[in-house]
Amino acid sequence: MTARAHLEHLPRVLHAVLALGLAVLLALPWLGLDNERYYLQLLTQMMVLALFAMSLDLLQGVTGLVSLGHAAFFGLAGYVLALTAPPDQPPSWWTLPLAVGASALAALVIGFFVVRTRGIYFIMVTMAFAQMLYYAVFDNQAFGGSDGLYVMMRPVIEWGQTRWLDLDNPRVLYHVVLAVLVAAYVALRRLLFSPLGRVLVGIRINEHRMRALGYNTFAYKLAAFTVAGALAGLAGYLWALQTGFVNPELLGFHHSAHAVMMVILGGMGNFAGAIVGAFAFEWLLHLAKDATKHWQLLVGAFIVLVVLVAPRGLLGLLHDAQRRAQTVRRPTALADDAPALSVPETHHGR
Repeated sequence: MTARAHLEHLPRVLHAVLALGLAVLLALPWLGLDNERYYLQLLTQMMVLALFAMSLDLLQGVTGLVSLGHAAFFGLAGYVLALTAPPDQPPSWWTLPLAVGASALAALVIGFFVVRTRGIYFIMVTMAFAQMLYYAVFDNQAFGGSDGLYVMMRPVIEWGQTRWLDLDNPRVLYHVVLAVLVAAYVALRRLLFSPLGRVLVGIRINEHRMRALGYNTFAYKLAAFTVAGALAGLAGYLWALQTGFVNPELLGFHHSAHAVMMVILGGMGNFAGAIVGAFAFEWLLHLAKDATKHWQLLVGAFIVLVVLVAPRGLLGLLHDAQRRAQTVRRPTALADDAPALSVPETHHGR
């Protein structure tokens, strides 16, 4: 993963695009659209997947660790919620730290073994651990087997006879997920330009040099792996709340591969690309499934095209378009500002 494939410093035009997108997401529940409930559910799922993609981008885009088992931590948190939630009353809020903590602990234990490897070996070992968890859930009736488990109710905050926060309300859940997504993005951007983040970027660019400088690269990669697993667990918890259902597919290879494609599609190493990639990928899936029964071929061809044309993803493509536009305008502006050339007068007959 070379530096050319990353766009860490976002130009102002991309900040404006992100601000516009946030404004649209904030305003959408109040526009009175037809099928509002459907759009709220769809966008809530997209935001949860954007959080999941950002957690993978911390590994793949920042640290340079491509994982095909990241969905294990996503699905694990969902199962923790489903197993601890009572069937006849709303689950307690302590299920949130329990689920995220379980994913972080699993990431710490698995990461202790997998971050010792590099390259294709890291990819294969992460996928192997995830498939172990997948089949452990798939073949166990205590986890619902292949049918999965249901989350019948969502947490609420009550004071007296008043419900201050009711996640059974689609609008409330939508805004809670949006707030979590924004908070996670801000925190990850601050981490990216913190001393820890710069060390992780250095490990991605040249791990041998960072080790020669005295950094314990194993400890830094393990920390990144654990934080990424915790964030994936937070996304899995919100997914289980929103859908009310968990099954083994949430831990499987295909779910991890989807997250990898989201990160690549949007642009690696800046976290905004993960958000854009998640929204674009999910919207592409909906359009492709409605257009043809061979939608996998259509989606795959689009991903290949983006990788070939825009190695820095959709955000990189927008940034390159802005730079080309500025390059075209700059010579024109210079030509307009240049002084007119004067031709010296000639005096004949003197």
